[in-house]
Amino acid sequence: MRTIFLSLLLTGWFCPSSEAEEKDETSHPTVVTILHTCDFHGRHLPFVVVPRDATSQTGNPQQPDNRFQGEGRIGGFEALAAAVERIRKKRGEQNVLLLHAGDTFSDDLLGNLTQGEAVIRMMNAVTYDYMALGNHDFDYGIKQTRHLQELATFPMRGANIVEEETLEPFLGQSFKIFQVDDLKVAVLALGYHNTHQTTAPKNVHGLRFTSGIEAARRYIPKLRREADVVVILSHQGTAVDKLLAEEVDGIDLIVGGHSHDRLHPAITVNETKIVQAMSDTAALGEVRISLVEGKITKIEDELHLLWERDFSNQSMAMLISHLRQPHREKLEEVIGTAKNSIHRQYKYESPFDVLVADLLRQQTKADVALLPGVGYGVTLPQGKVTREDLYTLLPHPVKLATFRLKGRQIQNLLEQSATNLSAENPLDRVGGLIQTSGMTWTIDFTRTKGNRIRDVRIKGLPLRMNKSYRVVSHSGMLNGIHRYGEIRKAEEVHIRDEKIVDLVEHQFQRSESISAPQTSQIKRIANPG
Repeated sequence: MRTIFLSLLLTGWFCPSSEAEEKDETSHPTVVTILHTCDFHGRHLPFVVVPRDATSQTGNPQQPDNRFQGEGRIGGFEALAAAVERIRKKRGEQNVLLLHAGDTFSDDLLGNLTQGEAVIRMMNAVTYDYMALGNHDFDYGIKQTRHLQELATFPMRGANIVEEETLEPFLGQSFKIFQVDDLKVAVLALGYHNTHQTTAPKNVHGLRFTSGIEAARRYIPKLRREADVVVILSHQGTAVDKLLAEEVDGIDLIVGGHSHDRLHPAITVNETKIVQAMSDTAALGEVRISLVEGKITKIEDELHLLWERDFSNQSMAMLISHLRQPHREKLEEVIGTAKNSIHRQYKYESPFDVLVADLLRQQTKADVALLPGVGYGVTLPQGKVTREDLYTLLPHPVKLATFRLKGRQIQNLLEQSATNLSAENPLDRVGGLIQTSGMTWTIDFTRTKGNRIRDVRIKGLPLRMNKSYRVVSHSGMLNGIHRYGEIRKAEEVHIRDEKIVDLVEHQFQRSESISAPQTSQIKRIANPG
């Protein structure tokens, strides 16, 4: 809560003379503090990290800037609430905005059991001010997203997410102008332009996902005229945010999400600062914007890692316990043991996904297993595995599917994965590296489009373009997510009434322990771009 002393101090009442007061007014800056988070993916409890992988992107050893340097338990809403409260007291509550850049309440078992309500209630308790809609914020369908907006005490918006019937922004006006001291701060929300490529079509029926850059072109001139500070709250990923800053003038700050990057210190593109605060409640970003006579003189930023040992908040701990209580038995039941840590990668061969793909292929006797590369999920640590641990990696109710593809179609799918990762235009990039079992192959980013996939072998034999192969995957892939339209041409399609997560859970229950598999099926040459 604000204190009388702090309010008097901030307004200059303790100056000893009118001369000093006049001097303060002309020389002392007004400081706007913006706290920011992104990509919770439903994560509300702390999780264990080591100086290697913790999530599929945060802590990735191939992304040195994202690696955790320490070891311990990090994240969770209790630490987040404590950190926010601490900074509000330090900076003055009336000078602080709290923003979230999307992918909020899905991809977690408690999220699924409450259809996102649990995380919204936690965010209400922390008193968020604004949120951009991420692609996974439609995982329960737009009707439920509308309901969650009714529960939320803060707007959830996206200027480039429009209703097809009206062409108006989904859920209403997609910007808000906040009064901070005597200044106006405009926040414009942008969603993910490829959302329809990352979820089931039924979840976003009736919505159109358009270019956030084009939306910003329309809104920024108006916001620039009406506000002292212009902020974009973006769920587009860092590559697109850089492009946005290059192409649209007048943006002071982009608060990013989607790519789970650790952007600290802030990067500068075309005089625009860009920040992002990792994922999974592991960090809280802080940006301080200093203004004198309405002009920005300095922008500073910090990234607060939310180690459990450093933060506690009893009221949030009680709220979390209350929200979990009706589901505690289902959440915390131990379903098996991990012999070693099993992590997920996103743009590289992923141990967890290879484990799942191997299991599906063994159960169906298929020649090949294909799974999408996805960017959420926390590493399964060595030791006991609970049901909610598993659901961080397999949260969606996709079902087992078998079908037949020609060798040429498999080659095309692998090539599409290369395009998804390396498209020259960042707007065309979607999803991670396709994950496989039963085959070896090389992806070579030094070669031209259409020739990047080579040395494909199935059961040790070279891929035959006209041969029909039996493939196992899941119903989400059959929808053609991540632009895998080739898979829609499959023949002899059978979708079983078995969810992938249930099959994996049963495997954990049947096995004495589960080990991370060797990941040597995919040879990767160079990096995209």
